[in-house]
Amino acid sequence: MSLKAVKPASAKPSRAEAEQAVETLLRYIGEDPARGGLVETPARYVRAFDEFFAGYALSAEDELSKTFEDIEGYDDMVIVRDIAFVSHCEHHIVPIIGQAHVAYWPDQKIVGISKLARVVDIFARRLTSQESMTRDIATAIQSALAPKGVAVMVRADHQCMSTRGVGKQGTSTVTSYFSGYFDDTATRARFMEMVRG
Repeated sequence: MSLKAVKPASAKPSRAEAEQAVETLLRYIGEDPARGGLVETPARYVRAFDEFFAGYALSAEDELSKTFEDIEGYDDMVIVRDIAFVSHCEHHIVPIIGQAHVAYWPDQKIVGISKLARVVDIFARRLTSQESMTRDIATAIQSALAPKGVAVMVRADHQCMSTRGVGKQGTSTVTSYFSGYFDDTATRARFMEMVRG
């Protein structure tokens, strides 16, 4: 996991090379990349990849670097619920669509609540597994804010399971990560109750 922007392991292909790779895949499935409806598809697909995987160029560390210390008199959890995201499975490169619920218990620092949603997006917009994404969100918050505890719960539909393979639509996967104060059973139960709303 990287809190910072991810540097490619090898030389990044050019946009033209990426578009050529899409043309190759189109031919692989038996399509003609020159037919009317597909002529611009390689370029559109590469632009979509730029959006889907924008998280590689972003840094959770940078996003969480602006903090505030005006928490006098507040000693409880901060929760941002129902953060919608679209990610992509690292095994099949198909969508993972879901919601994240993120909480932390401030110690010395707080962060703007929109930053928590942005951290979810940074890790969602990379090839990942739901388990890794859940851990990475929590670890980034713990590292940047040094709170008394962190809780992250993610519920998502994996299209690698619903639209291919076993084809089980309507299923969802739930992952969670708890640390510090959230290791306490009562605190964790209160977090879960607040998440359910």
